[in-house]
Amino acid sequence: MSFSFTDLSFGDLKGQSVFITGGGSGIGAALTEGFLSQGAKVTFVGLSTADAFCDAMQEKYGNRPLFIECDIRDVEALQDAIAQAREVHGPIGVLVNNAARDTRHRLDDWSVEQWDDSLATNLRPQFFTAQAVAPDMRTLGGGAIINLSSNSYLLGLGGYPSYVTAKAGIMGLTRALARELGPDAIRVNCLIPGWVMTERQKELWVNDADLQECLEQQCLKEPIPVEDMIGPCLFLASRASRMMTGQELVVDGGRA
Repeated sequence: MSFSFTDLSFGDLKGQSVFITGGGSGIGAALTEGFLSQGAKVTFVGLSTADAFCDAMQEKYGNRPLFIECDIRDVEALQDAIAQAREVHGPIGVLVNNAARDTRHRLDDWSVEQWDDSLATNLRPQFFTAQAVAPDMRTLGGGAIINLSSNSYLLGLGGYPSYVTAKAGIMGLTRALARELGPDAIRVNCLIPGWVMTERQKELWVNDADLQECLEQQCLKEPIPVEDMIGPCLFLASRASRMMTGQELVVDGGRA
């Protein structure tokens, strides 16, 4: 059965100010497009220029995202980017913490500096983006924060322990913030992808043997495209999930 994310409709997202980290490539680019398709006003940050992507979105949807070049390890720059997004698109009602870096490494070859850098990329920004947008969401009477984790921590995968640690920490942060922000009608949930076939994954890590092993462990026997993250993320951002918070939504083909 054929399916396109453009068939999805979440009318309450139209006009929403959405902020996405790492929204110009991989899963993040798919999420940016998904929100644009719903009529949301999207700001995203990334490390490299994204003019061609923004042009393509403008042509396709008549709805150009705002791109701000930003290294999310620089908390002050990230806070400034959120302030710019607020100035252009209004108070932020949806935050998607997507950006991550899954550099492979082993226990014996990782330095203190590399460990700190990994957590500064994969865990620390989620706290400070939430801190920056919470006042907006209180002003709006509520909001949605979606933190992307990874099933690598659920499976206890080897080969990148600092990344797996950060992704486990994201779920802890999600639950803590859901408790703290719930009285303000701010929902905080965690989207947990499986092995999604982004261009980065295909260029660096995907090979026939590992992909076949993954598919054998999945209930659904097909590789996961980036587009399959869009519907779950839009659902968590919309009022369709208004009584969900502090939860993890796993989208990994049933891998175990």
